Amino acid sequence: MRTHHPVPAPLLRQARLKLLENGDIPAGSIDERLARSWRRSLSAGLSPTGRLPGIDNLTGAELQRSLARNHDLLRHSRPVMEYLFEQVRHSHSMVILANNRGVLMHTLGDTDFLGKAERVALMSGASWNEQLRGTNAIGTALAEASDVEIHGAEHYLERNGFLTCAAAPIFAANGQLMGILDISGDHRARHPHTLGLVNTAARMIENRIVTASNHRHIRLHLHPQPDGIGTIAEGIVVLSDDGWIIGANRQGLALLGLRSADIGATLLSHILDIRLEQLLAKSVRHPQEALTMHLQNGMPLYARVHAEHSVPASSRRLDTKPPLPDALTRLDTGDLRWRSAAEKARRILGKPIPLLLCGESGVGKELFARAVHDVSPRKSGPFVAINCAALPENLIEAELFGYTSGAFTGARKEGNIGRLREAEGGTLFLDEIGDMPAAMQSRLLRVLQERQVTPLGGGAPVNVDFSLICATHQNLREAMEQGYFRNDLYYRINGLTLHLPALRERSDFAELVSKLLNEPGETRNLHLAPELMLKLQAHHWPGNLRQLASLLRTMVAMLDPGETRIDWPHLPDDLLEELQRSVKAAASPRPAASLAALSHSAIEQALEDARGNVSAAARQLGISRQTLYRKLKQASATAH
Repeated sequence: MRTHHPVPAPLLRQARLKLLENGDIPAGSIDERLARSWRRSLSAGLSPTGRLPGIDNLTGAELQRSLARNHDLLRHSRPVMEYLFEQVRHSHSMVILANNRGVLMHTLGDTDFLGKAERVALMSGASWNEQLRGTNAIGTALAEASDVEIHGAEHYLERNGFLTCAAAPIFAANGQLMGILDISGDHRARHPHTLGLVNTAARMIENRIVTASNHRHIRLHLHPQPDGIGTIAEGIVVLSDDGWIIGANRQGLALLGLRSADIGATLLSHILDIRLEQLLAKSVRHPQEALTMHLQNGMPLYARVHAEHSVPASSRRLDTKPPLPDALTRLDTGDLRWRSAAEKARRILGKPIPLLLCGESGVGKELFARAVHDVSPRKSGPFVAINCAALPENLIEAELFGYTSGAFTGARKEGNIGRLREAEGGTLFLDEIGDMPAAMQSRLLRVLQERQVTPLGGGAPVNVDFSLICATHQNLREAMEQGYFRNDLYYRINGLTLHLPALRERSDFAELVSKLLNEPGETRNLHLAPELMLKLQAHHWPGNLRQLASLLRTMVAMLDPGETRIDWPHLPDDLLEELQRSVKAAASPRPAASLAALSHSAIEQALEDARGNVSAAARQLGISRQTLYRKLKQASATAH
């Protein structure tokens, strides 16, 4: 909302004269929003001093039908309008509600102002659409979809110059404009705070509408400060039961950095550092607390959850069905650092910017690169992956650049086009680029600069067109300083550098384990015992995802037929000994307390994995529901 400063009368007269004489208003002569409205009014065929076109108020039956169609708007607006009117009583003013076509639905007004008001049709059933009545607060707020104040001679029609009006739009949870709230009064009694007052009242109505119309879904009440939750300034966000944002008030959108167009197309976990299941589990454990979470930029937000009427997925509306996940989204299991890297990679898709992936061995650099290729405009082309560290130095040149017939002893008589040309129209992935021999670095640089490949043994250069992704576990800057890697090649491949986190640094270990255990084709509901999950989560994992995936495959192979719970006996002996040593090293002098804490942590993890479902959590822990309730009660009593 911006402060309105009425345009001085001489400027208004000059602008009106220019508009009537030349059909336009000189830029900068009056407020641009007012100028736009005057131009629209002139284009609608209205004359500032002429007679109004024939405007018929809605008949009684038409008005009743319109009131019925706007039932929700009226139901939530009337109590706020009565409160608002108490604030402006005896100020020669009226409080007015219009629908999204500018037709007045409900009015409250001072009796000493009603006489004039009736003469200009400020009554239910009358239309104040800008196309019919020129520049006015209701019609212009509708046209601009924003709050507006129109004072005195700023009205396009001179007959309305005795009015001062302030109006604000009312938006539904889906971002659609539902109506306009307005205060109109005698221009001599204008108050500078009227626009702020009507804007606040419109927000109150919006909050009532968002809260009431989405009672069967999950709601988040947000604010940058815990004490702001429950106030007029709170953001309200409505979620489907699988975490998609399907509604919000304007403050909720502003806090999350979203637009109304993002409603129905944005996952909560893409905006905040928490998934819906985690949020619900925390709200069950701490129902009276404001929960802390963070935006992607690190800014903290506080939230309270209302989820008592959440509906099952089977009854979700079809129009809130999320789009199918793509290759990058399918790899996303919730870690914010990984997700940030994926979002940055998306921004360069289809652009001639090479991508450099950095990270320890085994973090999934090739998986990430392949996913980037699969969501890029080149996805129909080949994905050619070359491990520069795995090729013998005497063969890497022929492998990359190809060769003609008889180029060297042992060469195939038909020659070879080389891996670079195989990537034509697709993506070339050079893994462990830091291990490429110096001579090959020079040749690769020439290819990237000239976009041509000359095969060994001679022949004409061949044009190549591919997207380039490189990866390394080394620090290439240090390699440059030590003379092992060419500076000019580094700056050629380093269009965008992304660091993929090591497994021990990720916050989504449990989700990764679940994803790896229950890949497509796996019909069993495989899961780790809670205590084992905690110990594996704390492990160093020098081999990262590659090591974890290998371990899980081995443990699954150790299961007996019908078993679904993976526990200590299924571990390989070397890792079992290592984990047992760490358990003994971390043993507490008060083992009973340690066991209780470990038990409580396992229960919290199980509840989080089961999205707060106590029965499912009990099954996962291998105990009865009654036992789980008893342990929760004991933990609560201990905490207090």
